[in-house]
Amino acid sequence: MNTEELETVWAPRALAVLRIVAALIFMEHGTQKLFGFPASDRPQPELFSLSGLAGVLEFFGGILLVLGLFTRPVAFILSGEMAVAYWMAHAPQSFFPVLNGGDAAILYCFVFLYLAVAGGGAWSLDNLRDRSRRDMAPVARSPR
Repeated sequence: MNTEELETVWAPRALAVLRIVAALIFMEHGTQKLFGFPASDRPQPELFSLSGLAGVLEFFGGILLVLGLFTRPVAFILSGEMAVAYWMAHAPQSFFPVLNGGDAAILYCFVFLYLAVAGGGAWSLDNLRDRSRRDMAPVARSPR
């Protein structure tokens, strides 16, 4: 396998796998906050609270990212959510992420920031939508 094949064929597929796996795991945080599943020792937050808003973003944003729909804006919003979560909830506990429990928030923040720039990859509804738009675009004719 040559470098060109890695870049053109496999990189977009690996990006899609990263998006899907990260979104599924992230979405679990939302289901826990909103629906109490999987069960947690923490009480479910009020829907109209900061934690409730986080649950809505995590669940519905996670669904959109799994599908690869509106990947760039959704990933940008979720990246911001994770930055806020880190600085509000984790950083005050300790300077070190491994001690303050914020390592996952940091990782999600930067994975989502990467998705905001790179897009959804090969297997996304965004990619399918963009491809169909290109196919339907009128062909420009050169003047004779």
